[in-house]
Amino acid sequence: MDEGLIYDVGMHRGEDAEFYLKKGFRVVGIEALAANCDLARERLRGYVEGGKLVILNLAIAEITGPVRFFVNRSSSVWGTTSARWAKRNQQMGTESFETTVEGIEFARVLSQYGVPYYLKVDIEGADMLCLDALRAIEDRPKYISIESAKTSWAELRSEFEMLKSLGYSKFKVVHQSTVPRQVCRFPPREGAFTDHRFESGSSGLFGDEIPGEWLSEQAALGLYRRIFLKYRFFGDSLRRFRVTRAILDRLIDVGWYDTHAAR
Repeated sequence: MDEGLIYDVGMHRGEDAEFYLKKGFRVVGIEALAANCDLARERLRGYVEGGKLVILNLAIAEITGPVRFFVNRSSSVWGTTSARWAKRNQQMGTESFETTVEGIEFARVLSQYGVPYYLKVDIEGADMLCLDALRAIEDRPKYISIESAKTSWAELRSEFEMLKSLGYSKFKVVHQSTVPRQVCRFPPREGAFTDHRFESGSSGLFGDEIPGEWLSEQAALGLYRRIFLKYRFFGDSLRRFRVTRAILDRLIDVGWYDTHAAR
């Protein structure tokens, strides 16, 4: 494991990568859409030129080579290689169009760039491909975060089973809507201190800087069980309510969650 390296899988436009770089880490950013890569490259030009940031314009996929990719017309962060996720997005009222991008097996990235200290994954329905690749190596990241499944309890349990099989035994559950309110710790517990302000949609603090205590698998699943009860009642589509999604998120905590795991 390289303690100075972080992978930002699903880099988007560099929102999270910028934070990791400010904290002094080197970053490998992986992003399927060329337009997002161009924006991130311009935004973080100094880090790219200084060799601190490597940007890979690739989609993590089951095979290396061309793969189909669904670009969401409403939100650039909802791009996905999963036809099922594209259909889910359509049911939520957003349309996608299909294109072709270059895919790569995550094992190849690990082989070329090494095992990171922290592996952040947010690739809309393909997060488990990264976890699956870790099974073939003994040296694994100290910390991992993935976007949790929200429409299937069985899929969520499978995520925890996979994390547990990889040696991860401590967990935190982070509501994505709370990330913009996070405050960087001083003194820092991960990397250098930076007075960073998190954008909406970013993954926020990681490792021992995440607020709250680490939970056991049982405790984390208990928290998710309560979350899933809200999903079951309110559903993934909230269009039938005469309030905005943001207001409803604050009232009842319906929304997206990240699972953070530590060895």
